[in-house]
Amino acid sequence: MEQQSQPGDRPDTERKTLSAAEIGAVAHLYRGEVYRSTIWRTRLDTSSNWAVVTLGVALSISFASPDASPLPLVLVGVLIILFLMLEARRYRYFNVWRARARWLETHFYAPLLYDGDLHMEENWQKVLAEDYLRPRYHVGFMIAIGRRIRRNYLWILLIQSLAFAGKLAVHPTPVESLDQAFERADVGPLPGEVIVLIGVVYVVTWSSIAIWSYRVDGERAARRGAASSHSMG
Repeated sequence: MEQQSQPGDRPDTERKTLSAAEIGAVAHLYRGEVYRSTIWRTRLDTSSNWAVVTLGVALSISFASPDASPLPLVLVGVLIILFLMLEARRYRYFNVWRARARWLETHFYAPLLYDGDLHMEENWQKVLAEDYLRPRYHVGFMIAIGRRIRRNYLWILLIQSLAFAGKLAVHPTPVESLDQAFERADVGPLPGEVIVLIGVVYVVTWSSIAIWSYRVDGERAARRGAASSHSMG
């Protein structure tokens, strides 16, 4: 019985170019990938907006009067982390469509416009086909978290922390000593020293993830530069 060929099987003869109909199909494919990446990019903006709005509400409550509690600025951190996790998950989906669109721009449109040669001997089309046959995330969850912190959330976390420190420093009267600031930071049975320590760990942890992801992205970019036709993401 004759064995049927599969989409991923290597053909006997290598393709050197695409027909006009195939080029048109790839163009429609690119439009679809750009559309999907745009939709998911909008979803990223939505979760960032939620984080900004909730922080704004906490600021309004805490600074509404000198006697208002700084506790909302602490509790809003839970919501900000929730939105960050949600946005990192969405970013992983967005990155799939973005990587494919960028791959087509780099390996299809740029060579086509530059010298009219698609350079299919580099097998970039097989890398793309493999990504369609066996779709996967191109970045890990922690890398996605780090990228979103670098893009938006580090500023949100810093504003939250500075607002909390400012609240302790000015309300209800200007702070006169460090012990007084710690006393104002007390939350129920938790002393102010513990709350401040948690806040420092909170900022340092997310900042460390951002720095770590930046270094990993730099290493990934170097590897892609060395093998630009063999990896996506």
